[in-house]
Amino acid sequence: MRPLFIRSPYMKKNRLTLYILLAMVLGIVVGYLVHVSASEEFIKPFSKNINLLGKVFIRLVQMIIAPLVFSTLVVGIAKLGDIKTVGRIGGKAILWFISASLMSLLLGLVLVNIFKPGTYIDLSHADTEGVKDLMKNSSQLTLEKFVEHIIPKSVVEAMATNEILQLVVFSIFFGVAMTALGDYAKPLIKALDIVAHIILKMVGYVMNFAPLGVFGALTAVVAARGLDIFKFYIVYFAFFLLGIAILWVLLLSAGAMILGTGRVKELLKRISQPLLIAFSTTSSEAVFPKLTEELERFGNKNKIVSFVLPLGYSFNLDGSMMYMTFASLAIAQAYKVPLDLSTQLTMLLVLMITSKGIAGVPRASLVIVLATCAMFEIPPEGVAIILPIDHFCDMFRSMTNVIGNALATSVVSKWEGELGPGDSGDAAQA
Repeated sequence: MRPLFIRSPYMKKNRLTLYILLAMVLGIVVGYLVHVSASEEFIKPFSKNINLLGKVFIRLVQMIIAPLVFSTLVVGIAKLGDIKTVGRIGGKAILWFISASLMSLLLGLVLVNIFKPGTYIDLSHADTEGVKDLMKNSSQLTLEKFVEHIIPKSVVEAMATNEILQLVVFSIFFGVAMTALGDYAKPLIKALDIVAHIILKMVGYVMNFAPLGVFGALTAVVAARGLDIFKFYIVYFAFFLLGIAILWVLLLSAGAMILGTGRVKELLKRISQPLLIAFSTTSSEAVFPKLTEELERFGNKNKIVSFVLPLGYSFNLDGSMMYMTFASLAIAQAYKVPLDLSTQLTMLLVLMITSKGIAGVPRASLVIVLATCAMFEIPPEGVAIILPIDHFCDMFRSMTNVIGNALATSVVSKWEGELGPGDSGDAAQA
């Protein structure tokens, strides 16, 4: 069988990682020099313009996500063979997603109650301008909008707006229907398989723009905010990083129990480049195509990756889930709003549900926090307090989302007995 991927030479891959790291350092240095030496009139348009490099990279990735999700998910379902297999694998994936989400939400709740980071926040450093755009998006979080984010009224619209969850719903229906047709649909399955190969070839081209995107994104935020921001938010940020570290330990420990310690180490090495890109661009979505490729090279079968990974991007954002409870309760502490344990647990369940329908909303974590604060009579403008440092928090959230979905896909593969040894040469498993 023709291999799904032709592996790039190791030196070429290593060189791209080095370029990304250099772009991160250069972006911070250039941004800081602009921040300390330029006038306010220069900094604002400079940050906006240099950030276009980051936006170009993100848009290049977004350009290929919809056709990649559709083609790989439909082909994956067709390869699974029947609706019972789809239901079995989907059930195992949802079991992991719910368990990981609850663990992440509970961790944020416990940390905030123990360390009370909200009491250290300086209310005078709120970004009231930046929160206005979030207010617009938070109006979408009604029951009606939640349903609309799940069920597409047009697959073309879902593709155009990169509504991954809607696209997943359509692709599942399409894949199941195509499977039911049997041999009659085989030419279309082969055609979509070819489309998936073409899109994944494009991934390599798009990744060459990653260093420029990283440089632009980091230069923009450091030029606008500077490094002094950490003086005001060091405690909040430190406790958040502690939460991320604990969450990584929990996720990797659970993964090691199922996959084995050696395979988890191998997985981390395999996805190091997607993790770095997610960290530096603050976008877990930006690495979806590359993550698909690396998970198959790790030994996951194409049919599992193409089914579980798109579901994970809608249902299994572990870093974002932990941050939602952490930020919501920290804002309540900053404003001295008392919340008993039962109210906090209710908030946790609300976050568990509302977070599943906002895949296409910009800065989704903060939008959910904003809506949740309003629901529990916490001043919603409190989001402006944490907004100045949110970019740095988002770097770690995005990276955690990637490791969570990589583990989820690999664990489901293991449960299905479909996890191979991975590629040892130039080609990956099909």
